[in-house]
Amino acid sequence: MAQKIVKSVQSMVEAAKREIEEIEAADAVKLHGHHDVVLVDLRDPRERERDGKIPGTFNVTRGMLEFWIDPQSPYYKEKFGEDKKFVFFCAGGLRSALAAKTAQDMGLRPVAHILGGFKAWKDAAGPVEEGEPGPGKKR
Repeated sequence: MAQKIVKSVQSMVEAAKREIEEIEAADAVKLHGHHDVVLVDLRDPRERERDGKIPGTFNVTRGMLEFWIDPQSPYYKEKFGEDKKFVFFCAGGLRSALAAKTAQDMGLRPVAHILGGFKAWKDAAGPVEEGEPGPGKKR
């Protein structure tokens, strides 16, 4: 029997966006470098290598987010225990909406995500560094 998917990604993103703070990329650029804000890059290492990165971001792949946020997890990262605002972004703003909602549901506050993700950041003339090649790769 074929699987019957009853909830689409789009409906999940739309539901998340109703409950989280969304920040326009131009406004996120203004937050860059603030001591009380952590920009959290959810893109995987290959995306950062290929497309570049925002200087000073905290990188976590989407698949490890919950484990890094939970202080009871063996993978917990102290960065998520800091009294700061966590602004998530991905390539286009879909994964980050889901991540911000998940983080908020776990109790992390305040959180937000960047509308349009890294692409919108670049379009808003936010600072971008060239990505670094992974181990064993040359540029």
